[in-house]
Amino acid sequence: MENKIYLDNAATTKTRPEVVEAMLPYFTELYGNPSSVYEFANQNKKAVDEARKIIANALGADISEIYFTAGGSESDNWALKAAVDAYADKGNHIITSKIEHHAILHTCEYLEKHGVEVTYVDVDENGIIKLDQLEKAIRPTTILISVMFANNEIGTIQPIKEIGEIAKKHKIPFHTDAVQAFGHLDINVNDLGIDMLSASAHKLNGPKGIGFLYIRKGIKIRSLIHGGGQERQRRAGTENVPGIVGFGKAVELAMATMKERTEKEIKLRNLLMKRVLEEVPFVRVNGDKVKRLPNNVNFSFQFIEGESLLIMLDMNRICASSGSACTSGSLDPSHVLLAIGLPHEIAHGSLRLTLSEENTEEEINYTVDKIKEIVDKLRKMSPLYEDFIKKR
Repeated sequence: MENKIYLDNAATTKTRPEVVEAMLPYFTELYGNPSSVYEFANQNKKAVDEARKIIANALGADISEIYFTAGGSESDNWALKAAVDAYADKGNHIITSKIEHHAILHTCEYLEKHGVEVTYVDVDENGIIKLDQLEKAIRPTTILISVMFANNEIGTIQPIKEIGEIAKKHKIPFHTDAVQAFGHLDINVNDLGIDMLSASAHKLNGPKGIGFLYIRKGIKIRSLIHGGGQERQRRAGTENVPGIVGFGKAVELAMATMKERTEKEIKLRNLLMKRVLEEVPFVRVNGDKVKRLPNNVNFSFQFIEGESLLIMLDMNRICASSGSACTSGSLDPSHVLLAIGLPHEIAHGSLRLTLSEENTEEEINYTVDKIKEIVDKLRKMSPLYEDFIKKR
């Protein structure tokens, strides 16, 4: 195959042409500041409001509950830090899981240095949070529960409705990082009991650098960024109008195509899992095989290093990853894989492949053929594998 095969859509997605087309006028023609009072600027304000309406409708939310940010990481930071500030009179305890994205985990580490107490709840071998442990962790001083909707590395979808019910029973705000899930799964914040939700456009064929935080009416959340009175005085800074317009268009397209798109991705995902599990020895699929994102597959191959596998796949024009793009420079094994109980040596041999509706069966079959070839080559160079075979 001459062209590259892109299988890293959890890291970022290609911006759709329709999205780019919708954004372009707001760079050179409709460039007014939406906070200005004249009609030229008012066109931009209307465009921002329309995108806000599209996103709110996708969540079953009110338009006044959507606040634009610079991306998922900012939204996560805002939800946690502002909750600690707003609910300081009640307590200083947060509950989260051990497999969160680092935008949550590193924010929790920061808050712990400033006197906040954080409980990190365990997950089972498939990466599903232990609900009994979560509920037992609740204290009178608990001010927030934050659990991701679906894991960015192993694709496991969490029991969000059950977590929402627990939070509501104990009158604790519930935030979810839905960066990987929004636009790929049906989400209704009222049905699921979600009080705050983070999302990012570039995970669903929108532009980078734009996200939002859904904040349910009545939740006490203060500003993270101070300055002007934008976003109803909750998030200062001139609005990224082209990004917001692009986000709205990406959501509109994602919602219209979700059923057909996810059906195709699941078919390709299942083909990929089936062939690798049947044709490559000493491999496991990480994450729940059913309760997982439609486009996510995460493998662990024994007796090889994931980094070597990635490099050799890249030499064959296949773009993949070993886990979160945000930790791609780290030599440590994935915290997610360790949390589901994998030993270090197996966690180091991980490969994440995340598909899109643009991938084909031909690409998947070519990828599996190359994985077989590369894994076999790497194992032949492994003393550990040689010793293992001799002992069998």
